[in-house]
Amino acid sequence: MKRFVFWQILIAALLMAPDSQAQSLKDLLNKENIEKAVNAITGKSTASMEGTWTYAGSAIEFESDNLLQKAGGAVAANAAENKLNEQLARVGIKEGQMSFTFNADSTFTAKVGAKSIKGTYSYDASTQNASLKFMKLIPLNAKINCTSANMDLLFNSDKLLKLITLISSKSNNSTLKTIGSLANSYDGMMLGFALKKE
Repeated sequence: MKRFVFWQILIAALLMAPDSQAQSLKDLLNKENIEKAVNAITGKSTASMEGTWTYAGSAIEFESDNLLQKAGGAVAANAAENKLNEQLARVGIKEGQMSFTFNADSTFTAKVGAKSIKGTYSYDASTQNASLKFMKLIPLNAKINCTSANMDLLFNSDKLLKLITLISSKSNNSTLKTIGSLANSYDGMMLGFALKKE
């Protein structure tokens, strides 16, 4: 049984390697690729949310492969991600300018520029869902795709609009409408932030 699981992880790591021309087997079997493979096979995250995570770009996930195919596949996903990056930049959310710090005591801080908001969170690794409560008042649920170095913090589109309005001092109606129409174009799509661990 252990051999079978090892081969599943190895094959998944080979398929999920970000660069198909990796230099060696060592590159394919690095910690990040192994974590992604284990997550893909088990459907569960093996990493912790704790630590400081910096914004690296937008993240988009379709709730099912069928929705991705209906939306035009990877081309549509890339177009939607580029559009979301553009709109987030308009409200001051750019690479390296936003961060989330998740503490062991279930508190967190979200920072955009000089503005910071505190809150509490709970995380269920078995479902990969987190409940974030900003300022002890505003609850938001998120899906978490997490490894030791990267995390996608994904929200239903209407919740992402609420979060952007809350954390960005530059949010404006036209940008929020554009993000809203983007989300409506792809029903069943989750939008959010790709984060890197500091």
